[in-house]
Amino acid sequence: MINLEKIMKLYKDRPAEYIGKHKDFSVLVPIVRRGEKLFFMYEVRSGELDSDPGEICFPGGHVEEGETFKEAAYRETAEETGISSEKIKEIGTGGILQGYANYTLYTYIGLIEYEDYVDAEIERSEVQELFLVDIEELRNVPFEHIHQRVVGEMGDDFPYEKIGIDREYKWRQGSWIIPVVKIDGRTIWGLTARITEHVLETFRNAK
Repeated sequence: MINLEKIMKLYKDRPAEYIGKHKDFSVLVPIVRRGEKLFFMYEVRSGELDSDPGEICFPGGHVEEGETFKEAAYRETAEETGISSEKIKEIGTGGILQGYANYTLYTYIGLIEYEDYVDAEIERSEVQELFLVDIEELRNVPFEHIHQRVVGEMGDDFPYEKIGIDREYKWRQGSWIIPVVKIDGRTIWGLTARITEHVLETFRNAK
């Protein structure tokens, strides 16, 4: 039998947890320094991958059990690019992006020297190539924003009568902004463009 004493004990120092299925991802936003110039480093995903083949992204991936969000970002970067964590100087924590598909994405900013970028040994099963984009040039390129509606779609067998609502029930809707930017003959869009734009906005607010 449950009682208040058991409930108090159960929740004492209990860490917060997600309700329902949820995934955590972490990415590193690598800034490459070559002399006085700074670049963002991007990946092109392997065309052999089942998920988002050939798309442009930052290094990163799923957070494994027992590791921190930051550890995941640096581990994934090392696995995908061959650039070890020891060669990446930590700059700081970036933004947090929450997606409508039950995931949270954490971002971290790190510095890589150009010589280490040149010596990178990419994991060919995951990464097709690495490339750089001049940050100053990108700051002057406009981003296009596509607004996407996120709407719940109920199947024909949804039990409206059991719940006590009719088929005209107004389900809550959301929206999702898809930024797109073109530079150096490449198109960066979606989550990668959102993260890029957020970092650039942070730079603009620097005093």
